[in-house]
Amino acid sequence: MRIAMVTETFPPEINGVALTVAGLAQGLRDAGHAVQVVRPRQTEDDADENGPDILVRGARLPKYPGLQFGLPTARRLRKLWKDERPDAIYAATEGPLGYSALRAARALGIPAATGFHTRFDDFARHYGFGFLTPVVFAYLRRFHRQGAATLVPTIELRDFLIENKFGNVVLLRRAVDNALFSPTHRDEALRAQWGLKPGQIAVIYVGRIAPEKNLPLAVRAFREIQKIHRDARYIWIGDGPARAALAAENPDFIFAGIQRGDELARHFASADLFLFPSLTETFGNVTLEALASGLPTVAFDYGAAREHLTGECGRRVAFANEDAFLRATLDLVRSDVTRTDIREAAVAAVAELNPVSVTASFAKLLAGLGPTNNKLAGNGKFSEGAT
Repeated sequence: MRIAMVTETFPPEINGVALTVAGLAQGLRDAGHAVQVVRPRQTEDDADENGPDILVRGARLPKYPGLQFGLPTARRLRKLWKDERPDAIYAATEGPLGYSALRAARALGIPAATGFHTRFDDFARHYGFGFLTPVVFAYLRRFHRQGAATLVPTIELRDFLIENKFGNVVLLRRAVDNALFSPTHRDEALRAQWGLKPGQIAVIYVGRIAPEKNLPLAVRAFREIQKIHRDARYIWIGDGPARAALAAENPDFIFAGIQRGDELARHFASADLFLFPSLTETFGNVTLEALASGLPTVAFDYGAAREHLTGECGRRVAFANEDAFLRATLDLVRSDVTRTDIREAAVAAVAELNPVSVTASFAKLLAGLGPTNNKLAGNGKFSEGAT
């Protein structure tokens, strides 16, 4: 197939949407499909227009300078896809670029699916725009109803969107790279850099360091852990608008910055406990990565935690119940988070989430969106096969 994927975020940006879209694109190419990625230009020296990606103009998000959105470009996309027609289009994000892609697809009669990756209606509350939450949710519904299908990662979200009249909502499981994220990458030298001796506990946070992640609860939970293990360390992986204030208020925390690939896997595997207090996730890829790394996990009962976190490998607590989160954290710590059986159960919980099978399901779904006419030959901007 010839598939165009449209996204307003992509690596080297670090977030769940960027990494999920990049993983799907690479998986499709590895399976022999021709993939074109349409995204905003991220830097001045970003790949030129002779590369496999189509780069468009973007603008930084207010109050979130690390991310941007693509500016409207429906006319350019219509010309691009008229000259070289894809079999299907996947609009992964709901910004102006994603909206332009759906308009172009409709004008050309090309089947298109959308991805529901982020609860932007929830984000509005955390950045001082809570009064816009109903407006944002209405926009999301209008956006996704323009596609032939809306892809979601959990049964919970599928049922919620169907109930709210989003149209054809389809479950597509998320994958985790079990070869990359594995307990085998545990590194005692790295733990020593954190100031840990054998038997001491490292708690880890991985993700955006931002208000919507419910960071005060993470801090409270760790301070409770310290009442039992005074020598515990809290390792923070990532960056974001709340990092400076958090570091100033907690000088004993270790901030390792943004980590990718093998280094991220090494940091995950070298920790002993993953606390995930966020209440705004659409899914939460980091939960899968933590479990694959053998980490006992505490999270609220929704998203990836509801689908994959069991009592054998962590604690799942009632949504937004912070007292229950604290009790579960202490219960898990007292039961000894370093036990081998807990780590083995964590790995087993996500062992079947194979990237190859998820990519195959994605391709099959796109192929079934509807008939495609006037397919044109030629390589153009489509990157074929493995890269």
